[in-house]
Formats: sequence, C-alpha cells, structure tokens
Amino acid sequence: MTRTERRVALDGNDRLRRARHRWTAVLIAALLFGTVVYLLAVYTTTGQRFEDAALRGATQVDAAVRRAALDQFHTITVTSQLAAAVIVGVIGLLRRQVWLAVAGVGVILGGQAVTQVLKYHVLSRPELVAINGTFADNTLPSGHTTAAMSLLFATLIVMPYRFRGVAMFFTLTWAVGIGAYTVIIKAHRLSDTLAADAVALIVACAASHFLARTDRIRAVISPAATRYTLRTVFVVLVGAAGSASLALGVVQVLRGASAHLNDEPAEWHLFLGSQWLAAAGSVAAALLFWWTWHRLETKRRGDPVSTR
Repeated sequence: MTRTERRVALDGNDRLRRARHRWTAVLIAALLFGTVVYLLAVYTTTGQRFEDAALRGATQVDAAVRRAALDQFHTITVTSQLAAAVIVGVIGLLRRQVWLAVAGVGVILGGQAVTQVLKYHVLSRPELVAINGTFADNTLPSGHTTAAMSLLFATLIVMPYRFRGVAMFFTLTWAVGIGAYTVIIKAHRLSDTLAADAVALIVACAASHFLARTDRIRAVISPAATRYTLRTVFVVLVGAAGSASLALGVVQVLRGASAHLNDEPAEWHLFLGSQWLAAAGSVAAALLFWWTWHRLETKRRGDPVSTR
C-alpha cells in the first residue's frame, strides 16, 4: 500500500468513526427531544391550552388551502407505505445488498410500528383542560409525519451516493411539508409532528448503526465536493427555508402570546406558529440526518474497498 493509499484509508476510517458517533448522538438527542416535547405539550396545562387553541385557529383556514393540504395528506395510506417499502427494498436488492434492503424497509415499517405502539398503547393524554370531542384524544406521535420522514430517511440510506442529491430533491421537498399539512387539516398538533420527527430519526440512526457495525458503509473521498455544487445549493436553500419557517413560527407564537395577554383572539396566530414550527422541525430533522451521512455510502459486506 502506497503512502497516499494509506492516508486515504485512514481518512476513511476516521470518517466512519465520526459517523458512528454522530448517529449515537443524534439518536440520544432525538429520544430526549421527543420525551421533552411529550411532557411539555401533553403533561402541562399550558402546553395543552396552546395546542388546543392552535387547533381551533385552524378552522379559519381558507377552504382551498385545506383541500390542497388534504390532497397531500391523503398521499400517505397503508397501500402507499407498502409500495414505498417495496421500492426501497428493490433498490437495495438491485444494488445486490440484501441487508441494505432490509434496513431501508425496516426504517419505513419500523418507524410506523413504533409510532402506532406509542400512540395507542404506551402514551396517554391526561385531561388537564376542559375540552370535548376528538381534541381530547392522544394523537402523539403523528403517523403521517413518521411515514413521510421515514421514507425520506430510507431513501437517503439506500440510494447510491451519486444519485442521492436527486432522490433527496424529490423526497425532501414532499416530506417536510406533511407535518404542516397535518396541522392545517386539524389532524394533529405541533407536538405530534415533532415527536414523529424524533421517532423517524431514532429508527433511521439505529438502522445506520446496524449497517456500520456490519461493515456495510464506506467513506467517499472522491470525487471532490465541488462536483456536487447543485446538491450543496439545494441544501443551503432548504436550510434557509427551514430557518425562515422557524423565525416565522416564533414570531407568530409571540404574537399569539401577546394577544392572549391583551384579551384578544390568539388562536389564529398560534395556528400559524404551529404550522411554521412543524415545517421547521421536519426540515431540521431531514438536514440533520443527511449530515450524519455526509460523504458516506453503503457497500456489500464482502467488498474489500473500504474507501472510495
């Protein structure tokens, strides 16, 4: 092995080690974040009042906007999830990586399984405020948001490195809006979407760890990053959109709080804030997981090339 080859191999091993640390850190952070969101939003009177007011504010949404949100919401069904899992699995098999296919399908189906178990069998919503109807039911985490984000993460994992940017362009621009759509149509609260982002991150990081521990991931050293300028521009634009959503959400929540203190209607501002913050949360989760896979790709376990 030449000096250059040795340096490349060491660089690749270092990238893989840092990636494993990132997946561990993100998994733990997502677990803590989801727990905090649940406790603050569901087990405090202030949290329940805030989110219930935001749901009431959603009744003021224009009918055309609600129909558009419903159309996107209904793209996620049991059939579409199974179809997505099949497509992800086929991509893994076409790359002659059976366990990659299993990991990708596991992210989609596993994320949904965790969400449904949490929502219907583990988590509860105490009655801390007087409210009737469906608003009293526990809806955390959001199954639709989990489905969208899990598909996004599974796509990132199974796609070849050179096609990852194109795949993320289509899946990310669709997936990050699902959380906001669920708020618009009053199907979910803000906390439901944020918890779903956390669930998807946890499952995807666990799958990534599995692939790394079984020697199915390698570092990508060449070509240089300059070849993927469009990908970088896309990430910057998505990051800017996420930052704008976060800023708009915070502003609307503050306006809602100010209106409440002045005995003015606050529901509309709180709804807008919830919608923007839901979108910002999904963008942050998407970019965070993409970052953990920076300059990495999957490979067959028997492939001796550990760095490309």
